[in-house]
Amino acid sequence: MEIHIEDRCAKAKLAIRDTLDVVGGKWKLVLLSVLRNGKRGFNELSREAGISPRILSKELQELEMNGLVSREVCNTKPVTVQYALTEYSKTLEEVLIAMEKWGNLHRQKVISGN
Repeated sequence: MEIHIEDRCAKAKLAIRDTLDVVGGKWKLVLLSVLRNGKRGFNELSREAGISPRILSKELQELEMNGLVSREVCNTKPVTVQYALTEYSKTLEEVLIAMEKWGNLHRQKVISGN
């Protein structure tokens, strides 16, 4: 019985590490949350998320590499790029909702001092 529990715990830790490798850090979940409201251009994302262009570029590349964000180069002058969530990113919907709920509860707790 104890080996089964240890095995399950080890698998859980591995799964959590894998998840954090993909969406961890200060910005990735924020960017995914902003993109839940639809496609955004690079500058829009930078403004809405409050992130510098250099960091945004890096974060978007990683999200795209992991299949969570798509990048579309538009045939405009000047050339613009639109970013959107992929179908695969919808698998994180419950995580984002849970984090939003917890964040709201935590903010209330901190503000109320309890």
